[in-house]
Amino acid sequence: MNRKWFQLWNIGRLRGRLMDILSLGRTMLLLAGGSLVFFMLLGAGGLAGQKLNSSPIPSMKGLAASLSSGFFMELLGMEVPHLPQGKEPSAFSGDKVTSFVFRLLTSVDPGDPKSLVSREMPGLAADDPFLLREGSGGSTGAPADYHPGGDELAAGEEPGTSADPGAETGTDTGNGEGHPGGEVTPPEASPAPDSPGEDVDQGYSGSGDPENRTGDTSIKRILVYHSHPREAYNPLLGAQSDNPSSAVPSKNVMLVGSYIAKRLEERGIGTVHAQEDYATEVPGYNWNFSYKYSRMTVKSAMATHDSMSELIDIHRDSQRHGKTTAQINGKNYAQVYFILGHANKNWKQNEAFANKIHQLLEKNYPGISRGIWGKSSGNGNNGEYNQTLSPNSVLIEVGGIDNSADELKRTADILADAIADVYWDSRDAEKAAAPEQGQVQLEGTDAKTPAGGAS
Repeated sequence: MNRKWFQLWNIGRLRGRLMDILSLGRTMLLLAGGSLVFFMLLGAGGLAGQKLNSSPIPSMKGLAASLSSGFFMELLGMEVPHLPQGKEPSAFSGDKVTSFVFRLLTSVDPGDPKSLVSREMPGLAADDPFLLREGSGGSTGAPADYHPGGDELAAGEEPGTSADPGAETGTDTGNGEGHPGGEVTPPEASPAPDSPGEDVDQGYSGSGDPENRTGDTSIKRILVYHSHPREAYNPLLGAQSDNPSSAVPSKNVMLVGSYIAKRLEERGIGTVHAQEDYATEVPGYNWNFSYKYSRMTVKSAMATHDSMSELIDIHRDSQRHGKTTAQINGKNYAQVYFILGHANKNWKQNEAFANKIHQLLEKNYPGISRGIWGKSSGNGNNGEYNQTLSPNSVLIEVGGIDNSADELKRTADILADAIADVYWDSRDAEKAAAPEQGQVQLEGTDAKTPAGGAS
């Protein structure tokens, strides 16, 4: 009798365990199915949101986009012991991790006190620039907008005329103290081809070595222009202003554009440097229409030169010397910002182009770039900075109001080299793909027509 009860008791216990397991499995299946449905709905919602929302601001402001590549490299390094380590400071320092977590939880940037109240006051942060890619030159300070002021022309100079190339503007100390100048020698603007519309891609000769790449510079491929051509520099003016402005090409951003254009020509790339001073050339000029004026300049240049695809709009930041200058190997360099407009729905293509230049600067001259920033529409711009005209279009701010000619020249040269490397690398890719395309065409032809043309 006791034995039977013992057997019955064991069978009942096993049955109970089996039912528990089946119940747990059913619960797990329900959870798995519910999770699958949830993520499918989440994905569908994301796709619908992208279709309905034409503004790329949400994705441009993505938190992951504001992290440096070193952050992700360090994450991988935790699992891959032999992954090469860079010389950059650790992305996992206490202040960076704390700032990241704080932003993640509160959407408030500790480095920007205004972000604390911007969410509660409509429109307060609508036109604020936002960081897309961090630069080693420091990304805590956003680029400062330029606003028109009174021209500060040197005595005896008229608007639209070049200053004396040998005009003395000071001595470069190279140590970041004061606002060194140096002799200003603006190069000549790149000439346009004699016959418009005759651009034919002749390629380039030389090996993969950038220094050996040469091209027909009479074929214009890059446009350097200025939507705000009167943004000037105090050392070039011999002034101390919070908002220097000048119509003299050797004292404003046109000087930087000339340096870049000349360097690109030396690297075998035909370049046009547009030097229109809209304030004196446009009847009824209004500064708030600056990008409409420059858009006409860009369209005209692209219509004249069929091979033109890269568009570089050079500006100047409005911050002081200490925030726009980097010292590398004992020499001062003007720092750069890359700006993208959020009204351009294809901004990711332009960001990819800007990032190639940014990464080359980060690799060869860490500290020069202050990152890639997104900006919305505001006074004096149309929200897309003419970047819809070409995927290889970007606005670059070079230096600030206190940077000297020597600092600007150093940066202009290395910036032009980076642009040239990106240009030639893209042509290398096209050249490598060309034989394969030609072979496909040849095989197709042979298949249709026997050798010798026999029918």
